[in-house]
Amino acid sequence: MGIVKISDALHDSVRTASTALSRSINAQAEHWLRVGMMAELHPQLTYSDICQLLIQHASTPASFALPVPPRLQAQQTPGAAQ
Repeated sequence: MGIVKISDALHDSVRTASTALSRSINAQAEHWLRVGMMAELHPQLTYSDICQLLIQHASTPASFALPVPPRLQAQQTPGAAQ
């Protein structure tokens, strides 16, 4: 685990969101990091799509890899229809 420096304003936003959503400050920041990373990797997905993937991923055996959307998995599978 490392230390990430963020602005005071962003920290205040994380604190506010964490209180509103009943998460720890660290859990809220981690959620935003995951959502943001997924949004950058898969810009065609909506926020709802990303949250559904994260929920599905959380119910599978522990893994630190980010989930791949099913419609993209088909594209990555050799021999899959394009």
